[in-house]
Amino acid sequence: MTPSPRGGTSPEIGARAFWLVLVALTGYLFYLLGPVLTPFLLALMIAYIFEKVVAKLAARGLSRATAAGLVLLLIVVAAVAMVLILLPLLQQQLARITETMPRFFEWANANVEPLIEEHLGVQVELDHLRALVLEQLPSPQTVAGWVVPSLASGGMALVGFFVNLLLIPVVLFYFLRDWSDIVAEIDHMLPRAQHAIIGRLAREIDAVLGEFLRGQLAVMLVMAAFYAIALSLVGVEYAVAIGLLTGLITFIPYLGAVFGITLGTVVAVMQFQALGPLLWVWGVFFAGQMVEGYLVVPKLVGDRIGLHPVVVIFSLLAFGQLFGFFGVLLALPASAVLLVWLRYLRGCYLASPLYKT
Repeated sequence: MTPSPRGGTSPEIGARAFWLVLVALTGYLFYLLGPVLTPFLLALMIAYIFEKVVAKLAARGLSRATAAGLVLLLIVVAAVAMVLILLPLLQQQLARITETMPRFFEWANANVEPLIEEHLGVQVELDHLRALVLEQLPSPQTVAGWVVPSLASGGMALVGFFVNLLLIPVVLFYFLRDWSDIVAEIDHMLPRAQHAIIGRLAREIDAVLGEFLRGQLAVMLVMAAFYAIALSLVGVEYAVAIGLLTGLITFIPYLGAVFGITLGTVVAVMQFQALGPLLWVWGVFFAGQMVEGYLVVPKLVGDRIGLHPVVVIFSLLAFGQLFGFFGVLLALPASAVLLVWLRYLRGCYLASPLYKT
């Protein structure tokens, strides 16, 4: 084999160029087809999380199709139940805010405004803020006035949304049913010369991503239950809705806590209009952060995964900016792949003469 002028062989350079071009074209294609690929990627991620459940059911004697159908049914039932719980509670909360906002400003005028003036020496005029908020606060009739024209003008977008929504369970079923065949076919198509190293890296990516996603799903469920129960014990209205929403957003570090404490504070202030219950609500979220950070996450996710919270936040923002919602779904898998590759490159560098000299 004839060496190339730069020290490598011509076939090796050609193979590297081929893979670089393929990766670049694949990334560009993802960029162009992001909105179309969103339901497929979402179904793929859900299938990745629950594939082991299907495999265990199949090992007990069920066919892959039957096991996939049962898992899909449980997922759909859980999603529908969550929607049926959250939507009425959110609708009631909107009506509650509309009704109690005037009383809240009356309480603030009588209690908050004198305290600010007394301790800070600042003259506060809440009447202007009250008038502005009450003017902008949407009533159910106003919301209907916004929604109906939007539905009329964006009919095709609405149809596209429901098509994607119905497409997800269909694609999810086929992913769950054919997962082992898909993995075997991908393994068969790998170049034989790099099969061992690609297989090792793929197993490391699977370990990082699988443990992170499944662990994070468990964290979301545990924290949703914690906040719902704790806020219910405090006596906060719509504690279940606040707990579920906060738990679902905990996959973004710190954003879930900020969202939850903000929503809980608004609800508690309008409900109790007193400092004592509000301190209890803040205590719930403070305790939740302690439980999540020092007990739940180390136990269910583990420190060995290596996906730092800053990396997660940056990945979500960067991929979301580039690819929209599709990018948000792609962020964590891409981060896991990048993490494994960086570890591999670091090991190559430490073992190279360049490091040792």
